[in-house]
Amino acid sequence: MQIFIDKLNEKCPGLARCQDSVRQAAEMIIAALENDNSLYLCGNGGSAADCEHIAGELLKSFKCPRRLNPEIKEKFKKFSGLGEELAEKLEYGLRAIALTSHPSFSTAFANDVDASLIFAQQLFALARKGDVVLGISTGGNAENVKKCFITAKVQGVKTILLTGKTGGKCAEYADCMIKVPETETYLIQEQHVAIYHILCLIIEDYFYGGK
Repeated sequence: MQIFIDKLNEKCPGLARCQDSVRQAAEMIIAALENDNSLYLCGNGGSAADCEHIAGELLKSFKCPRRLNPEIKEKFKKFSGLGEELAEKLEYGLRAIALTSHPSFSTAFANDVDASLIFAQQLFALARKGDVVLGISTGGNAENVKKCFITAKVQGVKTILLTGKTGGKCAEYADCMIKVPETETYLIQEQHVAIYHILCLIIEDYFYGGK
């Protein structure tokens, strides 16, 4: 893990102060995934795009190959033709679910009930004790992220906040908080990309680095 954190420090010296919280966040996510739990992601605007980006890095190979083991391949190959193609092309993935990915639900719930609860409702329906939710909010004041974190507390779901310099109102409900030392939205977002890429590298290396 440290080798990746060192890379972050080399690339973005200003983020050296975040290294302990990055390590904590990685350990929380790894512990959940290792126990067959899930990582949920939520955020708005550019942060919503970051949620999709993180899920994309974890659901498929990022830097490490994730080829299926021979036993699983053989199960696929019992289905002639397409089974062999699936055996060769499918990859192992990690349970990462972006709560920004369900537009039919989100628009219906926002219209019929409350737009500020779109993440909380999904988490309440989907999450189980031992899961982790990573909320991204540049100012730390996103109402829907805050309410999602409160719901997480009720369900026994750990919370990680990726945010800017102040932490905002969501900070009170975060078990782990990664605060980048910026206050301007686009500068915060630029540093968020560097941090979550390192998180994805650490997580993937733990599960697939030696395989």
